[in-house]
This record gives sequence, C-alpha cells and structure tokens, in this order.
Amino acid sequence: MNYKSVQIRKGKEQSLLRKHPWVFSGAIFSDVSNIKDGEIVIVEDFKGRFLAVGHFQHATISVRVLSFEECKIDQTFFDKAINNAVQLRLNLGLLSESNNVFRICHGEGDNLPGLIIDFYNGAAVIQCHSIGMYESIDLITTALKGSLGNKLISVYSKSSDTLPERILSKDEYLFSSCETPHLAKENNVDYQIDWINGQKTGFFIDQRENRALLGKYSFGKKVLNTFCYSGGFSLQALNQHAKLVHSLDSSKKAIDLTEANLAINNFSGQHTSIVADAMEYMKELKEDYDIIVLDPPAFAKHRDKRHKAIQGYKRLNAHAIRQIKSGGLIFTFSCSQVVDKYLFTNTIIAAAIEAGRNVRILEQLHQPADHPINAFHPEGEYLKGLVIQVD
Repeated sequence: MNYKSVQIRKGKEQSLLRKHPWVFSGAIFSDVSNIKDGEIVIVEDFKGRFLAVGHFQHATISVRVLSFEECKIDQTFFDKAINNAVQLRLNLGLLSESNNVFRICHGEGDNLPGLIIDFYNGAAVIQCHSIGMYESIDLITTALKGSLGNKLISVYSKSSDTLPERILSKDEYLFSSCETPHLAKENNVDYQIDWINGQKTGFFIDQRENRALLGKYSFGKKVLNTFCYSGGFSLQALNQHAKLVHSLDSSKKAIDLTEANLAINNFSGQHTSIVADAMEYMKELKEDYDIIVLDPPAFAKHRDKRHKAIQGYKRLNAHAIRQIKSGGLIFTFSCSQVVDKYLFTNTIIAAAIEAGRNVRILEQLHQPADHPINAFHPEGEYLKGLVIQVD
C-alpha cells in the first residue's frame, strides 16, 4: 500500500487498540502538512508500528478509521462494506410491502465513518460527513448498484451542508434521476420524500419504530404532535384510529409537508395543523390531550452548549407535564449526542419535580436497528426517548 503515514504520540494508541475509529488532531505528532484533505493514510504508533488505515482531514477528527487491518481502500473494499450493510437491512425485513424506507449505512455503526446512506423506495441518498468519503463517492455508487441490483432506481448525493466550505461539493444525481417529492412507504403509511429541498436526506428515518409505537397507543386518543416536520408521528397515530391529531410546527413549510402527506393518505378529517412555537403553545393548552409528542431538533451539537440544552429540555417537558390530562402519556425525545440517556432521563425527572406531578416511565426508546451503534464507538448512540405517564 502506497499510503502516507501519520504517527501518534506515545499512549494515544490505546483508543485505537480498543478499536475506537477516530484519531484526534492532538494525538498526532508527525508532520501532516503534506497530506491533503481526504487522503487515505496509515496510522502508526510512536515506534512506527501499524495501527489502522483511514481517511485524513485537517480537522479536530483528523483520521476516521476504515480498517484496523492492513488493506487497500478500493472498489473491492467498498463493495464488501456496502454489501454487508445492505444485507443487514434486508435480513431485518426492512424492505417489504409495508415498508421501503430505511437507512442503508450509518457511519461508524457500519464501519464506514463519515458516510450516511438512506433508502426511499428505490432511491438512495448519500450524505458524506468527511472529505474522504465524498471523494470516494463513485466507488460508493458502484457498490450500491452491485448490492441492490434492480432494487435501486437512482442515487443522489447531498453533502453540500455537511462538508467544510473549502470543499466545492455539489448536490447531484450520480445514477439515473428520480422525480421529487418521491412516494415511499413506512409501516403502511405513504410519505412524499423530497431529498433535494427537505432537511437532512429528506426524512427522519430514525423515528420509524417509535412512530409505530405511538400508533399502538393512539386508538381513540387525542394526540398533539409538536415539532411535527413532515407529520410522521401524526400519520401513524391517524393510521391507528386516533380520535383527533393536532400537528404543530413553527415552520409553515413543515406544516405544508404534513398537509401533503395527510392528503395522500386521506387522513385530513380528524386532523388540525397549527403553526406556532411549541414552547409557548405548551404553556396553556386549549385541548385535553391524551398523548403529547415532544420531538425537538437537537438543542445542543457541542458540549459547550449542553447546559443550555438541558434547561431547554427541562422547560419544554415541564410545560407538557403540567398541561397534560391525568393519566396522559408523553413521548419525549432528544437527538442531542452530547446529552446521553442518563442525563436526559434525569432532566425529565427534574421537569416532573418542577411541575409537581407524579410520573412513571413506561418505555425507554432509542434509535432503530438500521442505525446501529458500533460497540467501540459509544458516541454513535444519539437518539434517546421516554414514554412517560403523568398521574
């Protein structure tokens, strides 16, 4: 292998020996000025012994490890890695008559750090979080074609928002094209997915199982879905015969997405859309809800914002706990990676104490199996949630 080498300081090899897939810039002592963003490098210990091979980038995370064995990072490598990821999802039964929405690749969880691929009824949407992955995108596309065969109708690259501005990335189709919004199905409910104009890759797949769980609780119930975006929780509640559902979002564009999804499923009768700030709306509810869904965007993306995020979660949940009817349920979530599940649970407990009501935890929720967590990379566990009952 004709790759440049990066050497790390004495003692810093321990995390790599435990197979953690990141090398931080502070661990490197060799000169990296001649290494370009996106290059494949060999990581060596201070004595020059092989530790790993991965993508280099001039950033806090300097190397994202692709293999802890000496190997060439070529088409064969990506064919094998992508095929392993695809087969896992097929074995999980995620491609069926009732469901054709799932995540094909979840970065470190699939041993491909920096790479996200979502699948929407034949369309694969790639989002790269490292320059090395972006420069490997043709290899990735070829691997997708080989693994999915005639199940694949198009491949779209959407990385302009996830890569450094110094990289001239382009959002574009890499294989065929597909009209958007594109119709896809999650747990027997149809959604219009727009990866070109929508957030992330167009949809929040990580809540699929939690949306299905909400549906099971929703029969005959009054449901408020806050931060609704495209209405995922609302549609699953309606599909399971909720008495009424109110979808709330501060964005009129999000409400329009919800309304479009309601229309294609013929669910409009028992539903009302509300454009409002969730925190303010929750202070004085005008409806006696049986279930409230709190699924806000990440309140903190960095550790220095964690305290502020915790206060935000506490206020939001305290409002909901005060206002919900006796015996009501709250589905509450955090997708902030820097707020772990223990801290989140303690925050909800603090909110209940502040609200002065008794609360029981019925369910502990998390990301689904197509968003796997690398056992050696606990940072990959980002979505956490609770179903609580308020007495």
